[in-house]
Amino acid sequence: MRQKSFKGSRINSDVQRVISHVIGYEIKDPRVSGQFISVVKTEVTKDLKECKCYVSILGQGAAQNDSMKEAMKGLQRAEGFIRSRLAEALNLRNTPQITFVLDHSIEYGVEMSKKIDEVLRQDHEKNGSEGKDMGE
Repeated sequence: MRQKSFKGSRINSDVQRVISHVIGYEIKDPRVSGQFISVVKTEVTKDLKECKCYVSILGQGAAQNDSMKEAMKGLQRAEGFIRSRLAEALNLRNTPQITFVLDHSIEYGVEMSKKIDEVLRQDHEKNGSEGKDMGE
């Protein structure tokens, strides 16, 4: 099995850095600029024609799914603008077509952290009350 080349990983990280900056500071679409969007990972093909950009969108409330869908629509709509900024920032042979993929890993991590904190709190309360009983 062939390992990833250093050049490929460097291109992925450069593309991720530029896309993150463009999403965070340059896009004016309220569907995108009003959200906390994090570029988790990018995968650029070897021929530099395509790029999968994994994004995580954090939100709260009942309208979270609707806002995520709207943000994804906004990102897809801004793909041409992001691509043009990518071409300006990086000197690549080809500027890749960008496909945005919603990634739930950060959201999952936050939920797991909340569950762990809850279990630890319950365990602390249980052991704290038992310790008082034993000491009396």
